[in-house]
Amino acid sequence: MTDAPTLQNSAGRPRSGRLPRSARKAQLLEVALAVFVEQGYHAASMDEIAERAGVSKPVLYQHFPGKLDLYLALIQSACDTVIGAVREALASTQDNRRRVRATIELWFEYVARDDAPVRLVFESDLTSDPEVRDQLDRVTTESASAVAEVISEDTGLPQEAAHLLAVALVSMGQVSARHWLDSQSTVSREDATRMLATLAWRGIGGFPKDEAPTP
Repeated sequence: MTDAPTLQNSAGRPRSGRLPRSARKAQLLEVALAVFVEQGYHAASMDEIAERAGVSKPVLYQHFPGKLDLYLALIQSACDTVIGAVREALASTQDNRRRVRATIELWFEYVARDDAPVRLVFESDLTSDPEVRDQLDRVTTESASAVAEVISEDTGLPQEAAHLLAVALVSMGQVSARHWLDSQSTVSREDATRMLATLAWRGIGGFPKDEAPTP
């Protein structure tokens, strides 16, 4: 199915033609993301999102029953992106010291990026909502689960112990990166990453690999 020609609404503004449902939903998410990042959740309005997307409010509500539903869809997608990047960093090498460096670099890179989806994760103004909080907490819990798998496999530690260490590593990376950005630190990102990676490795490196003899 192809798009119909662009139409004009009663106010003379361009209104998008007919799109396949999946394409329309993607377009609405893209527009909503820009509005939420620019204005924050509370100031953003469904009227403006519909206006910018060139659709009527009924069309917008066909895809998303309310503003919170739309925001949650964006938050979930953004969190999935961050978690996926953590898994990619862990899979990028078999050298554990480099794995630690890669994950620390990831947190510093993300907080420093002027990237709309990432900003929703790290700068959301709706953390008091339980559903939003659950999604944001996934970044820590699922990232830690991925790190814990590596720790458990390499050290032979029980999964619960490995997960505790993983939560500590992930939290250290996230909190330190946020502090570095918010405080407008004079420490360069490269130096900050190097120092945190060194600190993290000196800690987790104290747990030796499981060198069980082969039968």
